[in-house]
Amino acid sequence: MRTVKKPDIRKNEILDAAETLFSQKGYAKTTVNDILSLLGIAKGTFYHYFTSKEELMEAMVARAIDSGLAAVEALADDAALSAEDKLRLIITAPEPETAQRDALAEELHQANNAELHLHSLLESVRRLTPVVTRIVEQGIAEGTFSTPCPKETVELLLVASQFLLDTGLFGGDEAALISRAHAFAHVMETSLAARPGAFSYLPARYEAMIANMKQHNHKRDAQ
Repeated sequence: MRTVKKPDIRKNEILDAAETLFSQKGYAKTTVNDILSLLGIAKGTFYHYFTSKEELMEAMVARAIDSGLAAVEALADDAALSAEDKLRLIITAPEPETAQRDALAEELHQANNAELHLHSLLESVRRLTPVVTRIVEQGIAEGTFSTPCPKETVELLLVASQFLLDTGLFGGDEAALISRAHAFAHVMETSLAARPGAFSYLPARYEAMIANMKQHNHKRDAQ
């Protein structure tokens, strides 16, 4: 008897299978038939949820954003934390290390996926803005931040961080990334009228990211 699954379960199964195959073969070399074969489902089932492989990739990006957003919202809602602490915890939170996440990041950095990469960054800014704005407004109420336009300030800061601190999109070597992180810390402090050194941890966060990336690449090359 054919097993009928709830739509959300089946959709996530397709996304999970696609992430596995993308991590093994890459986005370009993975076909819809590969996904069907891995799951043992009919082509009609796939196209019931996704009109194309491109739409599938967009859904993967949206799911990754939703996962990160849930953690940010939990911090924003924590009444025991100051606004400054909330921003620090959000910015310094370690990213999950999974083969699927790494594969998704690598695919987005491919030249032929530039439009999708741009879409993912813009969607991140759009979804994060209201949550981070609440944190900044809390900081204004606490007297640690000051800006006449919190939402717009958050939008500008998020756009700058998503683009200038993404070497896969904006380019630059490790030294350039760290220099931008120092500059961004200063821009955040100035834009929010925060205390001197409030965001001095930013360069160290990106230095750690670089070190983790090197370690990951070394392990991958050794396999």
